[in-house]
Formats: sequence, C-alpha cells, structure tokens
Amino acid sequence: MLPKDITKKIRRIEITTSRLVTDMLSGDYESVFKGRGIEFDEVREYQPGDEIRSIDWNVTARMGHPFIKKYVEERQLTVMLLLDLSGSSYFGTSKMLKRELAAEVSAILAYAAIHSKDRVGLIIFTDRIEKFIPPRKGLQHVSRVIREALYFKPKGRSTDLAGALRYLDNVTTRRAVTFIISDFFSGEYRKSLAIANKKHDCVAITITDPRESDLPNAGLIELSDAETGKMFLVDSSNPKLREKYAETSRRLSEERVKTFNAINIDHIDVRTDKPYITEFIKFFKARKRRI
Repeated sequence: MLPKDITKKIRRIEITTSRLVTDMLSGDYESVFKGRGIEFDEVREYQPGDEIRSIDWNVTARMGHPFIKKYVEERQLTVMLLLDLSGSSYFGTSKMLKRELAAEVSAILAYAAIHSKDRVGLIIFTDRIEKFIPPRKGLQHVSRVIREALYFKPKGRSTDLAGALRYLDNVTTRRAVTFIISDFFSGEYRKSLAIANKKHDCVAITITDPRESDLPNAGLIELSDAETGKMFLVDSSNPKLREKYAETSRRLSEERVKTFNAINIDHIDVRTDKPYITEFIKFFKARKRRI
C-alpha cells in the first residue's frame, strides 16, 4: 500500500500531465516522431483514380483484371524512458526535487505515447539497473510507470549512464524513441550515447536546479556530494569562490551541449524553478521545422 501523500502526488501528476498532452502536445508528438514507415496492407481491385504505378501486375495477370497494392503507414512506436534516480536527483531548492520533476517529465512523455497508441517502457538506473518495465500500452500501464518514477527507492547512489545505454541495447530488439532523463552528472558516456543514437531516436532531457549554477551568499555552509557522500565546508561569502562555482557550472553545461551536438542528439533543458511545458513546446516546434 502506497502512502497517502505519494498517492496524491501520483494522481495530481496524472491529471496535470494528461491534460497538457491533450491540450498542447499530442499533435506535435505525432508529427515529429514517426513510425517504421509505409508497409504493405492488402491487394484490392483497381478503381478509377488509383495510381497506375500501384498496380500489382502479378495478381492482375492471374485474375484477368487490374488489382492494386494498398499500403498503410505503420505508426506504432516503442518509447523507452531512461530515468536517472542517482543521489543527485534528490536535490532541489525551488518548487520540487529534481526527482519529482523527472517523474512529471516521464509522465507527460508516457501519456503522449499512449495517446498516439504507442508502447512505453521504463528503465530506472543509478550506478546499476534498478528497474525495468517492458514496453506496453494502456492507462493502467502508464500509471505504473508514473508510480515507479515517483516512489521507487533505488539502492545505488552514483551514476552509470553508459551502463544504462548498454542495457537498453540488450532489451530492445527494434528501434525505439528513447528519452534519457538525467542531470548527466555521470562518467564518460559519449561513445555509448553515440552508439545508442545510431539504433534509436535518442533525446536527452537534462534536469537542473538553479543552485547548481548559482551559489548564494550565505556565509559558511556545508555541502554534500549526493552521489559519494563526501562533505565540504565552503565560505560562500567569498565572491571569487562563487564566481568559480558559476564558471564551473557553465563549463560543464557547455561541454554537455557540445557532446550532444557532436553526435546529433536532440536535447531539452528543464529546471525545477521554471515551467517545463514551454521547453517541450519549443523542442517540438524546432524539430517540426527541421523535419
């Protein structure tokens, strides 16, 4: 039995994200993520107005009058959510923890998928694979995905994104639209991400908090590395230290974006202190223009 506060959060997320998908994102999602292409459906008799090039000459010769091949678009996709629940996801100084934001992002993508009759699966990872939910359809399945994203208690603290991407390759037999939801505070992952993007349509969604780029002037403060447990005592009243903190954050962000661009990975940046839906709308519009 889930605690009441978790049940309320799940219900709130379900209501909020399903409305956002219905009102704002469903059409954009379908237009920018394509199925496997055009596939053969059936043979039927030729009708005036049909294209001559669609005639199936073998069947026509056999039946004595013209028949055409009918094709349909294979729309169904497999959508995989790779969710990073390492120690740093429990950080948050604004409206919510990064983990809570990641759960809402997972929910909106899952609802967009089933709204288009696609299948959705979930891989929760830290420095190990914590949970795998195979891709399926249906509202009940999406509720399970949201519940695990919000309530699952991982055992690991650090991050192995490269390992999660290798696991994705092992459990998927066909191309998938893959959303990687993480703060990308991980070891080397460029090679694994490039390999995954050749097989799948990968989108990186970076979750950040404003205090990760801006250290407040609050005197002596104790900081903890959420993924190693190491403690630091810093004097945040030192302007040079705050400047170095901000510069390090900018450098890491620029390096991350440079990596995504170099291997042609679409990416979205969302923050705990800003509405994420605007970033998704911008992403869908930009991808639609490119297509």
